[in-house]
Amino acid sequence: MLKKMYYRKITVATLALSVLFILYLMPTSNNNISITKSSIEYVTEAKTEVVYLLGENNYLTRTTIKEESTAPIDIARSVINSLIIDGEKSNIIQDGFEPLIPKNTKILNLSLENKILTINFSSAFLKMSKKYEEKIIESLVYSLTSIDGINQICLQVEGKNLEYLPITKEKLPPLLDKSYGINKTYDLLNTSNIESYTVYYVTNINDNKYYVPVTKYVNSTNSDKIKIIINELIASPIYETNLMSYLDANVSLIDYSLEEDQLKLNFNDKILKDKENHILEEVIYTISLSMNDNYHVKEVDFLVNNEEIYKKSLKTLE
Repeated sequence: MLKKMYYRKITVATLALSVLFILYLMPTSNNNISITKSSIEYVTEAKTEVVYLLGENNYLTRTTIKEESTAPIDIARSVINSLIIDGEKSNIIQDGFEPLIPKNTKILNLSLENKILTINFSSAFLKMSKKYEEKIIESLVYSLTSIDGINQICLQVEGKNLEYLPITKEKLPPLLDKSYGINKTYDLLNTSNIESYTVYYVTNINDNKYYVPVTKYVNSTNSDKIKIIINELIASPIYETNLMSYLDANVSLIDYSLEEDQLKLNFNDKILKDKENHILEEVIYTISLSMNDNYHVKEVDFLVNNEEIYKKSLKTLE
């Protein structure tokens, strides 16, 4: 009898110790939640937004800033602050770039309706230099209309629509979009048959490659901008600049098709950089960015002799 009680006590004690040992090894539910939260916060990365800032080459250049907001109007506020000299976001601007909006400019109000962003600036916005007043507008337009959900912007100063540039008195449209142009060049003989198109080139700043849009105004009766853009990239570089294109001079656009929001470009094999059917990233981006600005397509397909080689979603460019 005593033996049985003795063995029973040993068994109970052993089981109790085993349970306590297991519980000791297991983390509490509170600790588990804390660790999980900590891990999520650690791996979360801020996304980026496209902004157009003045580069060392005196061209507005496509670059990015880190952005944590997700709502278009909040992103817009952050982007605008990155474009203000000594603004709230000046500390995150990469070396080699500078904003142009006059310092001490404040955003008095910001509203977004029907994909139109209305910005009401303080009067300091008007203290622009003549050299950069047009580029300030270009920088705002291109940066803000790169945000998903914003197609046009309306500029106000102290509650009144900005109808003219403050120095040159050039008239501004009431609603601005990328048709306003950027880094503009003019090759005009007269005021008849003026066509404009935007082409992206590559530039090198601090040993890194960036993309620069240039809007060209020419006298032309040729409205086929797709062929014009490809021919411009083949004929690069632009003289007296460090803007480049990586499109080989022997490349030929055989044909293309544009259906709704998809553009298919069919080239000869000279667009390939090697026998493994690779196309240079710089070629893909200069062509895709150019087509996006001029045709607002969502996808560009690269074909070689009617065989699809690469498909680029324009959504990933922004």
